[in-house]
Amino acid sequence: MREQGRPQKTFDRNLVEGPLPRAVWTLAWPTMLQNVLGGIQGIVDQAMVGNYVGHIGNAAIGVSLQLFILVIVFVASVFSGMGVLVARFAGAGEVEMVNRTVYQAFLAAVFMAVGILAPAGYFLAPTLLELINASPEVQVEALPYIRVMFVFSIGMLIFFMMSGALRSAGDTRTPLRLGVAMTAGNVILNVILIPGFGPIPALGTLGAAIGTAIASGLTAIAFLWLLFSGRLVVKFSRSMSFAPDWKIIRELFRFGLPTGFQGIVMNLAGVLMLRFIGSLQYSSEAQAAYAVGYTELFALITWTSVGLMGATAAIAGQNLGAGYPDRSERSALVASMIGVAVAGVVGLVFIIAPNPLLSIFGMNDGIQLELGRELLAYLAVSGIFVTVALIYTGGLQGTGDTRSPLYISIVSQVIIPIGLCSYIDATQGLQPSDIWLAIVLGHITRAVLSVLRFRQGKWRSIVVNIESTAT
Repeated sequence: MREQGRPQKTFDRNLVEGPLPRAVWTLAWPTMLQNVLGGIQGIVDQAMVGNYVGHIGNAAIGVSLQLFILVIVFVASVFSGMGVLVARFAGAGEVEMVNRTVYQAFLAAVFMAVGILAPAGYFLAPTLLELINASPEVQVEALPYIRVMFVFSIGMLIFFMMSGALRSAGDTRTPLRLGVAMTAGNVILNVILIPGFGPIPALGTLGAAIGTAIASGLTAIAFLWLLFSGRLVVKFSRSMSFAPDWKIIRELFRFGLPTGFQGIVMNLAGVLMLRFIGSLQYSSEAQAAYAVGYTELFALITWTSVGLMGATAAIAGQNLGAGYPDRSERSALVASMIGVAVAGVVGLVFIIAPNPLLSIFGMNDGIQLELGRELLAYLAVSGIFVTVALIYTGGLQGTGDTRSPLYISIVSQVIIPIGLCSYIDATQGLQPSDIWLAIVLGHITRAVLSVLRFRQGKWRSIVVNIESTAT
């Protein structure tokens, strides 16, 4: 079908028919670059807040983002289900089913974000901050930040959802372009809002949240315009009904809910780790080190790995939909080789140059600097394993096995690290190094279990229960 004389874009068949390393890299590099730029945006936020507000502001953003992700991950679970369906239909060349699936996921996400996430997040924010033992001064900085993030989360959710839809359909260039624009806009707004400019007062931590809300909202509007204009491989039309298609929605949640629960488990584990950090002697300094080291600098590894995870999910799903399961299996190995190389280089930088990295965030001396250096040394090792874990998780989820990563996460992200910290806390008292070691052991376990499960190959028999139609 054509709209306004514009040619119908087609899916990239090289993903299921061309050389596999090239297919992985074609999808991976734009997403990797987009995620790195997104990580740089977070670094700019933390660096400016650290220099203008201090380490209390760093801690406030760190704990707020942990809580924000914990809550929105359930809403975002529908995106994972959408990715499974889109990849399958794109691999089979079913254009209309791709469009219908993405549109239904969009309607479901908007309803949950506006009707549930915004009001619940606003009113529950104080309770959530109490839950993680945030110090009173951190809570003062964090409360307005997290409330803005919750209330105006729709822009960020639409951006992530549409990026995932296009990536699963084989288009990673469009999300990259819009991601660059969003990052640039966010940085400009933060330069104005955090320290103040002209008649605009210094808003500090709150300014970082407002900048993110405005930039993501404008980017979401641009995404929707492109979808309705017919310029993308995924297309919306004004004739699409607001009525829910329950067959598609059922499959969205069948594949997506396990991923949503997995995200909740992982981020709940992160919240519990923050409680342990909050119980340390120098709690605010440790939370600042965690926010900068784990949330921001470690993102130079994890955002790259998440890009490879998305590429692996799309290629594995498309090849399974096209009837080439052996290519699906090899895609994870190819992506892992790329990911381990990147993680190794970044980890080496963590070891040889921690002070310059931490000084970007205003950590030039004191306890927070020592804790940050110590954490980066552990993360240099952890990065190798979390990269492998994420990529093989993408292989499992992309082919439709979204339950196994949930069970693996319960073991590796909750039972092992939380259990270890609880035992040490009860027997001899926690030290920061105990918490850092627990993080590393959890990532090692997750990598080993994810690889073993994927190699079992049970994902080969998973089917999608939606009939293709021509409507």
